[in-house]
Amino acid sequence: MSGEGKVVCVTGASGFIASWIVKFLLQRGYTIRATVRDPSNPKKVDHLLKLDGAKERLQLFKADLLEQGSFDSIIQGCHGVFHTASPVRHVVDYPQAELIDPAVKGTLNVLKSCTKSPSVKRVVFTSSVAAVALNTRPKSPEVIVDETWFSDPDFCRESQLWYPLSKTLAEASAWEFVNENKIDMVVINPTMVAGPLLQPEVNESVQLILNLINGIPFPNNAFGWVNVKDVADAHIRAYEIATASGRYCLSERGVHYSELVTILHDLYPTLQISDKCENEEPYLTTYQISKEKAESLGIEFTPLKVSLKETVESFREKKIVDF
Repeated sequence: MSGEGKVVCVTGASGFIASWIVKFLLQRGYTIRATVRDPSNPKKVDHLLKLDGAKERLQLFKADLLEQGSFDSIIQGCHGVFHTASPVRHVVDYPQAELIDPAVKGTLNVLKSCTKSPSVKRVVFTSSVAAVALNTRPKSPEVIVDETWFSDPDFCRESQLWYPLSKTLAEASAWEFVNENKIDMVVINPTMVAGPLLQPEVNESVQLILNLINGIPFPNNAFGWVNVKDVADAHIRAYEIATASGRYCLSERGVHYSELVTILHDLYPTLQISDKCENEEPYLTTYQISKEKAESLGIEFTPLKVSLKETVESFREKKIVDF
């Protein structure tokens, strides 16, 4: 119970990754100040309030990423801050308002609140491989993307990749701010995240798996995948291990969607999973993401097949699917 007596803040606590961070922090004895947009919405908070230890050591607060100072009193007195709050949407009408402002300004608001609390020893910031791998550098199955790579904002803009742009700009402005203000920050860059849901509704990354088991033709795309429990574990290790620093990419392996379909077929042979791609172009190439740095934190990655099975079983348990 290495967190006993320590108070930490988790922003955006009702989300997929953040909920697991809260669960694991409670298991380790931490007291948590968790921020959500609406603490009175049972759909957003009941799954947190049901966690073991929540009654004694979980406090919920309302906070708005775009409201300056709204994190000040919550972060005051915290030893650490896990900043996970950031909108995840792949289809948007107004990228600046829906994604970029909340990601960039929200991150700076949280970091400004950290500068006002001398108790904060470290910030762990949830970024994404979307802030690492999207640039014009050539990729192939032999290429290994690592923590020294950065996405190119111009490339993201030209390609209208608004979510990656929001993560890229947020991480860049966070590094600039912490370097100027001498804040100890560690950044976690996960790929697509699968695994069991604690929250009641489907989030963007597992929606892609739900689409496949619902028989929708698969996208012509390739991504890395990682289990949500490994991502939450990495956040806590990045906070607790004094020597942790910089960025940590998290990916069990990169696959084309066609391979996800094959794995899901093996797991659930009776399901009508479509083996059609949504277009007839050559398949996009996969590439590798380095595990070396993540493994130096002691992360042991859950195999993709297990993550997919856990995701689907979670859908069944929550009656999101019925088969």
